[in-house]
Amino acid sequence: MKPKNKFLLSYKKKRVLITGTTGFKGAWLSFWLNMLGAKVVGIALKPEKNSILFNTLKLEKKIKQYYFNINEYKKLNLIIKKEKPDIIFHLAAQSIVSESFDDPLTTMKTNIIGSVNILESFRINNIPNLVYITSDKCYLNLDKSQSYRETDRLGGIDNYSSSKASAELVFSSYFHSYFKKDKYLRLASTRAGNVIGGGDMKSNRIIPDIIKSFRKKTNLALRNPNATRPWQHVLEPLSGYLLLGHNLINKKLKTNLLPSWNFGPNLVNCKNVKHITKLVVDRLKSRSLKINIKRDKRFHEAKLLSLNIHKAKKELNWRPRLNLKQTINLTIDWYKSYFDNKDMVSFTKDQIKLFLKN
Repeated sequence: MKPKNKFLLSYKKKRVLITGTTGFKGAWLSFWLNMLGAKVVGIALKPEKNSILFNTLKLEKKIKQYYFNINEYKKLNLIIKKEKPDIIFHLAAQSIVSESFDDPLTTMKTNIIGSVNILESFRINNIPNLVYITSDKCYLNLDKSQSYRETDRLGGIDNYSSSKASAELVFSSYFHSYFKKDKYLRLASTRAGNVIGGGDMKSNRIIPDIIKSFRKKTNLALRNPNATRPWQHVLEPLSGYLLLGHNLINKKLKTNLLPSWNFGPNLVNCKNVKHITKLVVDRLKSRSLKINIKRDKRFHEAKLLSLNIHKAKKELNWRPRLNLKQTINLTIDWYKSYFDNKDMVSFTKDQIKLFLKN
């Protein structure tokens, strides 16, 4: 194992509880931790019909899985008390921007109250460590070319962004109320960019939408083709979460640090939706895919978004490993292998090993 990857050894035989295991990032993280020899306990809703990743990776046989909503505090607290994890990774969320407009109540309950439930159970059960995942959308986006730092103002004029900013405010209040006087950090929040990778089939996300249109030979509808986002492969922020968790477990971070970190791509990966679409279509070798612009004017979407990752580089020695071409290639290769009925457990393991070689 390369020296820069030795932090992953911290998870062998550790009891790790993950919320959102049936989701895109949660499934990848569960699979990776299982590879590392961790004893993974999952809490999530049952996989949706169009959700292929959890079942494809046979995670129900690899981890101890509980199916319920994190808004059910009594049940959540009972499980956390029973399982006594060494560390919690909180990823459960309502993660689709358009759904936050159609169903704001569920979005707010899940992203805010659900997160409060995690923090409270973490506190009263004296769980050693917590990595608390929110989103790059938590920042008050002014549509300027600046890259957002962890110290920048939180906020949002749309439902999704405000739910993520609120989750960060709740995290901050818990940290300062209960954990600020600890010598070492026990909990940290993280904000990642727009993640892509194999296995995501959620609607209203650019890669799944392209894959579906390509497979069904239907026109692709782009909602916001000129929107620029910090694109990164799902393994990039997950490596950051795992590195951060390693630092918490081994008491390497003192509480005089602001307990929040950005895990985004290098700025060269920040491209607009139109650019990403062309790269994916080229990789698919599709000349027949027709694109329609179908703007959704019901809700606000920022035009520009990028993250400043100086803090993660300096304090954690974390860096993005993939360029945009590698990111797209890994993503499309996963889907091609899936639709070719390859052994996806072995293929996904190989992709993680390939990522770690970079």
